[in-house]
Amino acid sequence: MTTRRRVLPLLCLVFALGNIALALPARAQSALAAQVAKPVSLPDIAIGSAKATVTITEYASMSCPHCAAWGENVFPMLRSRYIDTGKVRFVFREFPLDVKAAGASMLARCIAKDDAEKYLAVTATMYQQLDPLLARTKETLTLIGKLNGMSEQEVAACETDQSLLDKLKADQQYALQTLKVDSTPTFFVNGQRLKGAMSFEELDAILKPMFKR
Repeated sequence: MTTRRRVLPLLCLVFALGNIALALPARAQSALAAQVAKPVSLPDIAIGSAKATVTITEYASMSCPHCAAWGENVFPMLRSRYIDTGKVRFVFREFPLDVKAAGASMLARCIAKDDAEKYLAVTATMYQQLDPLLARTKETLTLIGKLNGMSEQEVAACETDQSLLDKLKADQQYALQTLKVDSTPTFFVNGQRLKGAMSFEELDAILKPMFKR
């Protein structure tokens, strides 16, 4: 009887510790999700239902070939299967790795004027022009601006908009210091940090269990 009385409290302690251990990662992920969702300086580029149970936030650089490849090869499938069906809300945020990427992000903002769909379309064009953009930044941005109805003077004014640049820098610092983003692309799936350009199959394997709970 004495042995049994000693064993039962020990078992209870083991189970309690196990539950705490399981709860800690979930709480950490929930806290990170809240930090990712926190409003930043620039309006979010977001598409998909605001009521979606899963939010994917991508941090990308306009000078990143891996981001360009992901946008071309994976994003269309993610969009057709999860975003357009109301299951996933997708948020795009800039994380410029260099001056050229910052300039491209600023121009995309000026062209789109907070229209998420237009912004993503301009981004797709920029990724298609990645090599010219990296080699001849000014000329390529001027051309993209003209294709979207902007004059050369308007493109120049956008590229020298200090307020826009300051907001871009502030958001990048928040991502770097608080969210620990240090490379592109980096994704957050309901608070789970994932680095690198995942294939659709890899992303799909992460998403499917989230809709079975």
